[in-house]
Amino acid sequence: MKNHFLKHLLRSAVLWVATWTLAVAAPVEATKGLVNDQIYTTTPLMSSETQALVKLLQMYHYNRDNVTPDDYGQLVTEYMSDLDPQHLFFTAQDEAQLRKQYSPRLLTDLEYLGNIDAAFAIFRLYEERVHTRTTWILAQLEKDIDLTAKEAYSPDRTKAPWPANMSEADELWRRRLKYEMIPDFLAGKTIPEAKANMKKRHERLLKNLADIDASDIQEAYLTSLTKMYDPHSAYFSPDSYEDFGIQMRLSLTGIGAVLGLDDDGYCVVREIVPGAPVDLSKQIKVNDKILSVRQDGDEPVDIYGMKLRKIVDMIRGKKATHLTLMIQSPDVGGVTPKAKEVTLVRDDVKLNSSRASASIYDLPGENGATVPVGVITLKSFYGPSDDGDNSDDQPAQGGTTKDVAELLGKLKASGIKALVIDLRVNGGGLLSEAVNLTGLFIGQGAVVQVRNSGGQLSVDKSTDPNPAYDGPLAVLTSRFSASASEIFAGALQNYGRAIIVGDSSTHGKGTVQAMLPMKNFIREGSDTRTGGIKLTIQKFYLPNGASTQKKGVIPDVTLPSIDDYLPYVGESSLPHALLWDEIKSTPFIGQPLAPAFVAPIVEASHERQQNLEEFALLRENVDHFKMMVEKKDVSLNLMDRRSEKKEATDFKKHIDGALAQLAKNDYPHRDIKLSGVVANDPEPTPPKSDDPDAESEDADTSAKFDIFLRETLRVVVDAARLSKDPQYWANGNAPLTPAASKHG
Repeated sequence: MKNHFLKHLLRSAVLWVATWTLAVAAPVEATKGLVNDQIYTTTPLMSSETQALVKLLQMYHYNRDNVTPDDYGQLVTEYMSDLDPQHLFFTAQDEAQLRKQYSPRLLTDLEYLGNIDAAFAIFRLYEERVHTRTTWILAQLEKDIDLTAKEAYSPDRTKAPWPANMSEADELWRRRLKYEMIPDFLAGKTIPEAKANMKKRHERLLKNLADIDASDIQEAYLTSLTKMYDPHSAYFSPDSYEDFGIQMRLSLTGIGAVLGLDDDGYCVVREIVPGAPVDLSKQIKVNDKILSVRQDGDEPVDIYGMKLRKIVDMIRGKKATHLTLMIQSPDVGGVTPKAKEVTLVRDDVKLNSSRASASIYDLPGENGATVPVGVITLKSFYGPSDDGDNSDDQPAQGGTTKDVAELLGKLKASGIKALVIDLRVNGGGLLSEAVNLTGLFIGQGAVVQVRNSGGQLSVDKSTDPNPAYDGPLAVLTSRFSASASEIFAGALQNYGRAIIVGDSSTHGKGTVQAMLPMKNFIREGSDTRTGGIKLTIQKFYLPNGASTQKKGVIPDVTLPSIDDYLPYVGESSLPHALLWDEIKSTPFIGQPLAPAFVAPIVEASHERQQNLEEFALLRENVDHFKMMVEKKDVSLNLMDRRSEKKEATDFKKHIDGALAQLAKNDYPHRDIKLSGVVANDPEPTPPKSDDPDAESEDADTSAKFDIFLRETLRVVVDAARLSKDPQYWANGNAPLTPAASKHG
């Protein structure tokens, strides 16, 4: 019976790459006494779903053996942290009292009774704390606020303890108010304007908290429980599950962004869908905040603290209509970049724009000759439309593998001497495409091992005996290369088929989640609206048995990168992330590149990194960013902050100017198009910002002079040259060649 159910789970499995964060950070309408008069109670449906969810976690979650009954008492603290991520409203006294009251009986309540009344009681206390604090804030805004004192505030309190008592909380909030107001002063607002903004923001938080209903609380509470097993499992309320396209992926029809709420209640961009309007704009990045939304012809609406579903409804709209977003990039070391308006045109996601693309770069060679090197850029592992729609907006049947095979044919016909696959922004996609694509470079062979929650192991293999490309190959990765990207890069590394270049590691997501409707596991009537669960049921392993989970794929050649210092990027930064492990190797013909072959390539790269002007500039930028990130405390002195802002602006102008100069001597290159794209999909022109003061260089600075790609091109040319030297051959076979070539 258990094995039969596991097969059902596997049939439902979907590769989920983006990290979904649930934060009930939308606080409340001020009234006398309690914030709202809703009556929260565990309904029979909630009880049934809760019991079913606990059983699914305990029986089928991949990590089920590492969460014990004793761990369930921690749910009180986990849930409190999800309600109050920055530890600003609850106190340590609250935590102690709530744990004493609810922790001893939680497992019985959840597993046997399906009772979630504890969730409602804790939420009621949260409402009271937010109401009391907002009243305090509004009173403080009537007073003078001193921004001349030499004080500091630590904005990231996710790992900080709750204030010991209300007196300590008052002092924390006194500084917090200054921290929230200073960006308005830096933007040129007056004291009355800044105070008015603060008052409006916190009053809106109060109003939005009143919109939270019992199913929202259930969703937050049960997701707090699933996150104790791993960060990618989650519960979805009936509303969320029904609104599959938006709430299950938090994907916005019309602009192509995956959104969430951050710890402070801001709407932030979690992921950008390749080829969608946001992607094509080149002005919005992952982790940017959306401050306001303006419909064509209307006034902007401030969305801070608004419920995510309401924001989604505002951003969705008819095709070809305009939408203007106020975008704010994240603070770095307390310096707040200038907000900018970005106008987008709602559209269907143009999958042609996200399909594989290629270029040929001409690198200087010996005796004045040039060395043509092909580059294929993959933003995702996509496949043909599930509904059979193969219009001009959809890739032809075959998806990634078919597109790359076509590009390889064109690149080989153009005489390339080596090839780079660029996966830096590839968050994954279809596992089948990753397996088939690997086959284009290795021929037949094992690509990935998949182990399910029952310990059963399967091996996915490429089946084509003839590689489409057997020449020198490099794969360029980053901390944002995840899931299927890691399988592809890791398999090629296992086979010694490619040299990997990039950040210190890839993302490290080596798990698979299945989406399951709760109606399949409860006895309510078939017409009852039920929720769903995203359950982690599988784990990936490379052919050699190493997991990609948490550690990711470690490159052969590491380049200095800001990505390595970005906070909260990568699986290892997520609470309760599954651990790295390894299993037995599956049989495969191949082995990693020999150290004797890799060493001179790494040495040559390190020499360039020490001597070339572009790397001096890159190190300067990385060191500056690292210094800013390591500044945990932010000054609350307005003069100091103005000085810091000027220094940050001057530094950015320096970096942008230097990159623009270097770009004048970049390697010449030409684009290679897919046949369907040439015929039907001319290169789109990204819309420009409506803000005349927006820094135009910001969007494309790195594109003007791509230091990482340039070095990868040089690395693969070095590898191609060395592979011809017989001293590096093993058993008469050159390195970087497929197993099919090595063994006839």
